[in-house]
Amino acid sequence: MKNLMLAFVLSALVVPAWAKKSCDELKTEIAAKMEARGVKGAQLDIVASEEVKDQKVVGSCEGGTKKITYKKA
Repeated sequence: MKNLMLAFVLSALVVPAWAKKSCDELKTEIAAKMEARGVKGAQLDIVASEEVKDQKVVGSCEGGTKKITYKKA
């Protein structure tokens, strides 16, 4: 039971920090991970959440108000 409580408290502290990550910082991290996996020529764009149509979403930032989308360049 103590482990469950500890996990809950830690997740409550970590999630708000993640949710407020800047879009530029997250975009840079995603680009680095894609490049490390051999993905070349990827185009990442930051768009408002309501503007996402049929793009592939690879990240969410600024408290979920913006999304990072991916397409092959």
